Amino acid sequence: MLDAVWLVNAESLHVVAANHAAGELMAMAPSQLVGKDVIELATTPEDLFFWGEVAQGLSDSIESDTLVNDTHGVTHAVTRRVSRVQAGGEPPYFVVVLHDRSEQQRIERELEGASADLRATLESTQDGILVTDLVGRIRNFNQRFAALWQIPPDMLLQRDDDAVLEWMRRSVGDAPGYMRRLAAIDDATMLQATDVLRLHSGRVLERVTRPQCMHGRPIGRVYSFHDITERLEANERIETLSYTDALTGLPNRRLLADRAEIAIAQARRDGTPFSLLFLNLDRFNHINETLGRVYGDRVLLDVGDRIKTCVRQVDTVARLGSDEFVVLVNQADSRAAETTAWRMLDALKQPFSQGGMSFTVTASIGIALYPTDGASMDELMRRADAAMREVKHAGRAAFRFHRDRPEADHGVSRSRMRLDHAMRLALANERFRLHYQPQVDLNTGAVIGAEALIRWRDPELGEVSPGEFIPVAEESGFIVALGDWVLKHAVTQAARWDEAGLAMPVSVNVSALQFQQPGFVDGVAQALREAGLPPHLLELELTESILVQDAQDAMLRLQALAQLGVKLAIDDFGTGYSSLAYLKRFPIGRLKIDRSFVSGLPAEESDVALVHAIIHMGQALRLQVIAEGVETEAQRECLRVAGCDLFQGFLYAPALDVPAFEARIGFVGPARD
Repeated sequence: MLDAVWLVNAESLHVVAANHAAGELMAMAPSQLVGKDVIELATTPEDLFFWGEVAQGLSDSIESDTLVNDTHGVTHAVTRRVSRVQAGGEPPYFVVVLHDRSEQQRIERELEGASADLRATLESTQDGILVTDLVGRIRNFNQRFAALWQIPPDMLLQRDDDAVLEWMRRSVGDAPGYMRRLAAIDDATMLQATDVLRLHSGRVLERVTRPQCMHGRPIGRVYSFHDITERLEANERIETLSYTDALTGLPNRRLLADRAEIAIAQARRDGTPFSLLFLNLDRFNHINETLGRVYGDRVLLDVGDRIKTCVRQVDTVARLGSDEFVVLVNQADSRAAETTAWRMLDALKQPFSQGGMSFTVTASIGIALYPTDGASMDELMRRADAAMREVKHAGRAAFRFHRDRPEADHGVSRSRMRLDHAMRLALANERFRLHYQPQVDLNTGAVIGAEALIRWRDPELGEVSPGEFIPVAEESGFIVALGDWVLKHAVTQAARWDEAGLAMPVSVNVSALQFQQPGFVDGVAQALREAGLPPHLLELELTESILVQDAQDAMLRLQALAQLGVKLAIDDFGTGYSSLAYLKRFPIGRLKIDRSFVSGLPAEESDVALVHAIIHMGQALRLQVIAEGVETEAQRECLRVAGCDLFQGFLYAPALDVPAFEARIGFVGPARD
């Protein structure tokens, strides 16, 4: 619309001419405006003052906003510009230009209303909204956005975009990943995307982003943040309920099966065994009948808690229902499984107190080993269950490994019965031999000891692995005679070295059953005396189960051995469950880190953490720490940096016969006959 123009006589203030636009503005013909006094056309007091006072002294132009009324009484908002002009001797005139702002004001009011509606909409949504332009500058946001991200109020008042965006970056758990995704979004202006952000505060946000367009062209981006924390927690609760036992909160059969599959996959990949222990409470029905199911449930809760104290975090304790529990012990051979079983039986021996009564609960435990006893969870469960039932028939309150029966031997060439018979013949015919693995100082590289390890080559069976015949010897009780043979021959060899000028301490493994024999300490003393070996050159490596079966008896035996001058060590430390109190009380001088923890160094963070913890524990208790199974330079260096004292393993040498051992360490003794 064209501007309205009046030509006004500066002396009389009468309109002398007006254009067509002026007539439209005032709703009259332009000719009707001619002769009108502008003071009569004035609408506001400010106009009266302007024409009566200001205009008379006007020498240039002046512009202001005012109002005019047309002949219909409609008020128009206008911008008025007044200029004084005079040509030659003509009288002066005012040129009055009126720009109608009514439409502009209407549009502004509509925009303000729309903006208010938009703001109300933004503030009413439960989502946090952030609007940015194409270069990432913040154009708008709602209070829910500020609340979700916990942005400080003073930062919002300063409207510092960089500070707000940096605050968001620091709030996200995975800041590098967050920045990579943000860069990808910025590079693709038309991208629509959804992802999930986990904040340090614990809140989980679902982020939805889409382009903001005008006339089909992107002008910015809208981010919507929806708090899904409670939804995820609800889903997790549902998931937990589907995988856990309702009474105890322990894993149920479904979760046990999942973890067994993981253990099987890891065992196939790494060649490490694991154990499945099936535990059934003895005469539990009597508790239910005597005290009622409410008290029976409390006992089950207590049993579950006690079993959990007997295993590591990497292991699984599950309840199958009623009075049956299953324990999956990761990276555990027969020795570690035995330690776990002893620990659980010992934990259950402690009296239970319910309803003012004190009573004892015992359990029968069956053990199956992977892969010896089965290649699937179902097979292992059946065989562990069968072993448990054998314990029940034999009198309860004990544990037993699964044993193959000849008629059920599906092509297994070396049954346990055959091995047991062959071992006894081998011992009688001196077919066993000892090899020695060097133990090396991590800092100096010097060989400071050797571990005696039994080997067996049978004329019929060939080379038989200790992993095959030792579990059979432990089950049959033959381990006592076998252990005595190892002790005697290792002491004899150490004495020969000492006599030849090589003071080489020798470590000998002692089984729990051998240690418990009434004459064990006297047998050690006799072996030392007959061989003439100084006692400090003999170290006995004991399993952790020895410390937990009968602590008082173990203390007396260990003190007697220490008085002899024999050194004592805990073998495969970390696979069992020794109490720190036991380590402080017993005269132990060395801890041996199990090879299952060393194999993952330095890549596996959990193994690194466990090894560091064992080393620091040893240092705190002033115990020497040795690691077994070291096969790579990276493992050796990781142990050295962590503060480990000694190592043994293929990196330096495997277990060697006497001539090879002496050659490896550079010892030249007297000529042999």
